[in-house]
Amino acid sequence: MNDRDKRYAVLIDADNVSDKYIKFILDEISNDGIATYKRIYGDWTKPTFASWKSVLLEHSITPIQQYGYTTGKNATDSAMIIDAMDILYSGNVEGFCIVSSDSDFTRLASRLRESGMDVVGMGESKTPKAFISACNKFKYLDLLAMADKPAEAPAQIRKEEPDEDKMTNFETIKKAIITIAQENSDEDEWIFIGDIGNKLQKRYPDFDVRNFGFNKFTPFIKSLDLFDIKSERINGSNNKLIYVREK
Repeated sequence: MNDRDKRYAVLIDADNVSDKYIKFILDEISNDGIATYKRIYGDWTKPTFASWKSVLLEHSITPIQQYGYTTGKNATDSAMIIDAMDILYSGNVEGFCIVSSDSDFTRLASRLRESGMDVVGMGESKTPKAFISACNKFKYLDLLAMADKPAEAPAQIRKEEPDEDKMTNFETIKKAIITIAQENSDEDEWIFIGDIGNKLQKRYPDFDVRNFGFNKFTPFIKSLDLFDIKSERINGSNNKLIYVREK
């Protein structure tokens, strides 16, 4: 199956996600496959969810009503987890997109991956590391929204001081890239740039070049000024394979 044909269940925690992110949620998952299920969970009797109503109609997202019967208990989390397991056992999807900044979905993400599912997490930068690490990949919605505004300067993000409670920082990513290149290069010390990107994503699910102000991986690698770069045409076509080697 082509990756673009992968079917995903998109499950959104309305208690922890703003409606302003819906475009980024659906655009991002469309890069991985097809959103077969689109469900959002919350207590829709609350006035705070009113802004979601037009968004749900526009994007054909099914709202799942969950009343808050008991103070301090999150019925939304339970409903999402039960639905996720029902969808898993139906065999109708190859992946899940869990949209929340809540660590309560950490075990769910791990369980889905144990069953061979591709798990994409999405949430804000405040999302706990445990949930991020449990996903195959994780997207920071607030950073994607920031990068979408020309007036902002997302490249400044990488100048922040390292913080274990925030995204994987620039220095950590830089060191990992060097290590991956050293461990996986051929006998002439060259490595295909795509292999670096794939292995980096596996080590750090929240890695995304857009977190550091870039739209593509190759310009990001060039900006590090760590590697010599060469390209090879594929069978005489205009398509190229790019390789790097430490300077």
